[in-house]
Parts: sequence; C-alpha cells; structure tokens
Amino acid sequence: MIPLLQPFPTDAAERYRRAGHWRGETFPGMLRQLASRHSSRTAVVGGEQRWTYAELAIHAEQAAAGFLALGLNPGDRVVVQLPNIPEFLSVVFGLFRAGLIPVYALPAHRAVEVVHFARTAEARGYVIAERHEGFDYRDLAEEVCRQVPALDTVVVVGEAGPFTSFAGLDGAVVALPGDPDPSSVAFLQISGGSTGLSKLIPRTHDDYIYSFRASAEICGLTPDSIYLAALPVAHNFPMSSPGVFGVLYAGGTVVMSPSPSPEVAFPLIAREKVTITGLVPPLALLWMQAARKRTYDLSSLEVLQVGGAKFMPEAARRVRPTLGCTLQQVFGMAEGLVNYTRLDDAEEIIVSTQGRPISEDDEVLILDDSGQPVPEGEVGNLLARGPYTIRAYHNNDGANARSFTPDGFYRTGDMVKRTPEGYLVVQGRASDHINRAGEKISAEEIEDHLLAHPSVFDAAVVSLPDEFLGERSCAFIIAQGEKPKAAALKAFMRTRGLADFKVPDQIVFVPAFEITAVGKVSRKELRAALRRQFLAEQSAVPPGE
Repeated sequence: MIPLLQPFPTDAAERYRRAGHWRGETFPGMLRQLASRHSSRTAVVGGEQRWTYAELAIHAEQAAAGFLALGLNPGDRVVVQLPNIPEFLSVVFGLFRAGLIPVYALPAHRAVEVVHFARTAEARGYVIAERHEGFDYRDLAEEVCRQVPALDTVVVVGEAGPFTSFAGLDGAVVALPGDPDPSSVAFLQISGGSTGLSKLIPRTHDDYIYSFRASAEICGLTPDSIYLAALPVAHNFPMSSPGVFGVLYAGGTVVMSPSPSPEVAFPLIAREKVTITGLVPPLALLWMQAARKRTYDLSSLEVLQVGGAKFMPEAARRVRPTLGCTLQQVFGMAEGLVNYTRLDDAEEIIVSTQGRPISEDDEVLILDDSGQPVPEGEVGNLLARGPYTIRAYHNNDGANARSFTPDGFYRTGDMVKRTPEGYLVVQGRASDHINRAGEKISAEEIEDHLLAHPSVFDAAVVSLPDEFLGERSCAFIIAQGEKPKAAALKAFMRTRGLADFKVPDQIVFVPAFEITAVGKVSRKELRAALRRQFLAEQSAVPPGE
C-alpha cells in the first residue's frame, strides 16, 4: 500500500510542539482519559440511546477487537459511511483503537464517490448503516465490492444481510495494539472536490486534536455544553469546529440529530437543552423562518455557528433577534485553516466577517494572481500554512503540485480580503465550482457525466446565486439530435451513481457556445461568460414574465 504520510517539516513540527500546540495526544489516549475523567457523564445521545463516557469507551474497545477479529490489520484503511447515530463514534474510536484508518464518506455519497475513495485509499473495509432516509446501503456495498475487489470486509450497523453485523462483532480486547505515534496519520478526510472527485486529506493525531482542542476553547465549551450534531458528522465542520470531537474533548454531550430540519432539530433542542449547534447558511435561514412560528422552547441555545459557505450580513443580522442566541461565523476547510468570529466580538464584526484564524501560528497570505501581496483591505487569493494545515494530499501528485507552494503554503482557492483587525471577509472562489448549501461541487465532474448522455453534444456547468441555497448549479447544454427533456437529463444523472446534490438544479439548452477567433475556448472563461449572459438576461426580464 502507498504509505500514509503528512510531511510537516521537522523544524515546523518542533516549533508547534514547543508552542504547546502539539502535545503528543492520540485519539485512543484521549478517549481513555475522557472515560476516566467523566465516567458517568453523558457523552452521546441518539434515538433511544444514551451513552456515558465510560460506555462509549467500552463500545469502542469492543468494536476495535471485533474489527481485528475479522482479519483487518493495523494500518488497513476502512471507509466509514454512517449517518448521525451514536455508532458513528463507537466505530471511529474503535478503528482508532485498533490502529485502523477511517476514510470518511458522507451519507449522500453513492457508488462513484465511494469507489473512488476505496480505490484511492486502498481500503479493505467498509462500514455502513443498513439504511438511511429510505436508501439501502447494502445494495451500494455490493456494487462497491464488485468494483473494488480488494475491499473484502463490510460491516453493517443494523440488519447485515449478506455482510457482517456490527452488533455481532466479537474479539479479544487484550490483543489490541498500543497507542499510535501522535505524528502518524489518524484518518483520511475528503476535500470539497473543486476539481473533479474529492481528494483525500491525511490528518495526524497531533494536528487534528490541536485544531478541535483550540476550537473548543474559542467556543467556550465546558462539561455543561450540549452540542446538536445537525449536519452530517463526517464533514469537517460538525466534526471538529468544534464539532463532536471538540465537545467530547471538553467533557460535554453530543446529541445526534438524524436530520437538520427544524421539525427534527427543534424538539431535540428543547428536550436535551442544547446550547450550541452548527448549520450552513440555507439551513440557518430555514431555522429562522420556522422559529417565527415555533412551538418548541429554544431558550437553551446560546450559540448558533454558521459556516460552509458565506453567510450574507443581511441574514446574519437576523440571528440574534430571531433565535435569541449569539451568532458565530466559521470559515474553514478540511485541509486545515479555520477562522471564527469570537463570542465577545462586536456585533458588526460577527455579522460582516467570517472570523480570524484559530492560532497565533497560522500564517495567512493574501496574494494577487501573480503571487504578490495585495494592499491591506484588497481582495486576493488566500494561502495558509500552520500547525493544523496539511502539506500534501494522499496519493495525488498532480493536486499537490497545484495546491501547495514550494515552501508549504496551501492554496485554498478562496478569494478574501482582510480587515484591519485581522478578520477575513470571503469574496468567493477563484476556481470553477459550486458551493451548494455548503456542499462543494466540481463543474468539471458534472460536465463529464452530462457528456455521457447520447443527446448531449457539449455541456458547461456554472453556479448561479440562489437566495435559499447560496448557489445553485445550472447546466448549459448543446444538444445533438433530438433535444432531451430537462427532467430526463436529471433522471439520467441520477443513474450515474452520483450524490443527489450533484444533479444540476437547472438545465438551459443553448444552440452553441461562443468561441475565440482561433477556435479555442477556455472552460473557465466559457463558464464565466455563460453565467454573466444568463444573469443579464434574467435581470432584463420584467417582473411577472
């Protein structure tokens, strides 16, 4: 197998250790300490289950022994695709304890994405739920195993069918390995996928634990904090900003919500006295709309975090008067850098910026397209380097060459400006991608799938502003032969094994794309021109037509 590495330079690693950022902590050691310190406190709530810290640790040890008893070996990679259920934590902590490497997939992912993760990570294992939101993941597992023969172990939370039941795992706890090296890779996260399928992000015990430990401090978490995991917990935001790991580190309680909808989340907030949660902007708008006619008591909610995409100031100003809690803006990425507005910031900073970095050792550059620093307050490309920002993707030399400078700065692809106080204001993306309700969609990937349809001659996918989603995807299509119906094209896309959020929201047929005088066209320029033309035409249409 290709080794899992995160190549922090020796001098940088020593500097982060001297500063106290990296303390030699590991995930197995962390859970062991939490179980000792907060033994009888409630760690996680989900459905009818309520586990104390001691119980979570026992479940994790049992899972670890069971995974190894199946024939998995320390160092093997295991794709984890679970919804927000307590077993998510017992599975991942069990994998950590067994020396296995989780590879996180989202519940929305389908065969295209999961096969890509399994192949790129060289995974041997796959952990799924029996079903979620009406979808049977056992059927998906059969397809993934067919395409990735090396993936020989499938474990199911629920009715296992032809696979292995998670509840039936059994093994010798005494045979578990010792704790891993803190500088070793703990797991693989997925990138936003702004250029094709998602890249795999190796995160170490040292760097990731620092990120959520510091986040928990910034967010004021204590053992009395109760966090509602409303977004899918495999996302970096609800996992570590401060997310479920940050809340556990502080000794608080994680409440797993199977859906972020107000109908599901509001009763949980009222019942469990939730104090903090995180949403993407479209859901924040939906919550504020629902809260105006709420019948549930939301008075326990102290902090609403909003991240994943830019939250417009006009909407941000409505959080406090509508929900009665403090807004905290979060701007970060699975590759590392995370920014927060602070809870005691002035209201104008909270509503009009996306925060400032976690660490005094976060190095932030804002550069023009030629690589020169822009004047303070001007918009430029955001680059970052620091104690929890990666230096390389896994098994992707091309992406590494594009995404990292020779001296280790990560090119985030975000366009930002910086205020005199050091806060960042997000202005958009430099690359062609759609940020749909916090899910990053590659225009290039969707175009490739559209071009597989026999009636599509060419396709260009762009982002369009959307009041509810932030951005929606629009596919401009040149047909060949008989023009297909838009609904038929969308149905075709769903047969391609894609996550549903990647299916274009809107399809527009055009007779041709404009090309340059020499007959060549830049896809980026084409997408920008189509977007400008479409928005101009829409604004010219009188209301009501």
